[in-house]
Amino acid sequence: MERLDKILASQGVGTRSEVRKLIWSGRVAVDGEICRAIDSKWEPTAHDITVSGTPICYRRHLYIMMNKPDGVVSASNDSHVETVIDILPPDLRRKGLFPVGRLDKDTTGLLLITDDGAFAHSVTSPGKKVFKTYRVSLDGALSEEDAEVLRRGVMIDGNEQCLPAQVAVLDEERYIYEIRICEGKFHQVKRMAQAVGRRVTALERTAVGALTLDSSLARGQARELTEAEKRLPLSDGEDVALSRT
Repeated sequence: MERLDKILASQGVGTRSEVRKLIWSGRVAVDGEICRAIDSKWEPTAHDITVSGTPICYRRHLYIMMNKPDGVVSASNDSHVETVIDILPPDLRRKGLFPVGRLDKDTTGLLLITDDGAFAHSVTSPGKKVFKTYRVSLDGALSEEDAEVLRRGVMIDGNEQCLPAQVAVLDEERYIYEIRICEGKFHQVKRMAQAVGRRVTALERTAVGALTLDSSLARGQARELTEAEKRLPLSDGEDVALSRT
């Protein structure tokens, strides 16, 4: 059971003070009856709650896929630069949202955004073996020896050991590779490439586990995950999936 004002605020209807005004003004109904008691408690999934006649589709947690553009930081807020939360469409904005892990400012592609802390931890923890797939453009070719170094687990900056990566050639002539890693070290893919004498010229995340970037999403666009996507396995090890709704 939750307070009525808290339920409405959690669904992005407005701030706590704004939804209290809505309740006091008689614009909120529960099961068809006007309710002006802001501290009344309800089970949001068991009752029909409307605001000005519009039903509230209650979601305890929100799971969003974004095609992150270049130049936007993976953070909930930043006083100096635009964040991924800032560019969400209005219908997907609500208090408590944050990016699951980080993509560098100049890295593009699949970014998950949620308000489910337990899920975010399960995706970002290396022990869960949730592999992230990247399309990596380099300034030159990887030799087979270089690729094997990455597959065994490269040492970056001389003192930081990476877990084994999966490496495949996508376009040999244009030096484009697919690299899968289950960690999220700072600038990890760029530092891995640097460790074998190469420089990353473009980096795009294309998948997290079995969840792939929707090709119809333009850079900067976002949408909720579908029910089918929520059921996809994300982990190659322990069971990690979006089973919550």
